[in-house]
Parts: sequence; C-alpha cells; structure tokens
Amino acid sequence: MDFKILKNIENLSWTKHSICKMKYYGLSEQRIKRVLRNPGRTEEGIAPNTIAMMQLAGSKKHPYEIWLMYAKTKSKKIIISAWRYPGISPMGRSVPVPEGMQSEIEEELKKLQQKN
Repeated sequence: MDFKILKNIENLSWTKHSICKMKYYGLSEQRIKRVLRNPGRTEEGIAPNTIAMMQLAGSKKHPYEIWLMYAKTKSKKIIISAWRYPGISPMGRSVPVPEGMQSEIEEELKKLQQKN
C-alpha cells in the first residue's frame, strides 16, 4: 500500500505515532477523517483529556472496529493514535487498545504537553 504523507491542516494535525500506526494498520487519512465526522461510538480516551471514537467496519462474518484517539486544543484536534480492533468491543468498558500501545500513547501526550 502506498502511503501518502499527511499534511497538517488548519483544524487537524497528526502525531508521528498516529502516522506510524496508520501505516501499520493500513488506515488512510480519509478513513480517519470519516471516523471523526461520523463515529459509531464516542468514549473518554485512555489518556487524560483525550477522546476516543470508533466506527464499525468489515463484514457480518468478519467485523472489526476502527478506533482513533485525539486531544482537542483551542484551535485544532490532534490525532494521537489510530488502530483496528478485531471483532466488536464491549460497550461501557475502557477503550480497547492493543498491547504495548498504552505506554506509546502516554509518551506522545507528554511530548504534546511540552510543546504547549
């Protein structure tokens, strides 16, 4: 899959972590924007002051979810991470994050806080 370099636009920006995860899971910029515009479910993110959104994808036999987590600043949304979750996650529980990704996300948040 050819991956297009993402550009920060006036109301949306991407962290290096989110770009790496999008490449890993084969997610495009347009697909992430679609989840942002029309989420199937919105929950509190695993990191403080973040929001996680999910949208169903796949088929009836092989469903999966596309998740993204972002932090909102005064002027823009910063996409922190994006991933695919196999199957359908239970509602009301904590956001399902692949193993080892929690620490990576927390590091990205620390970097963002240092910039601001």
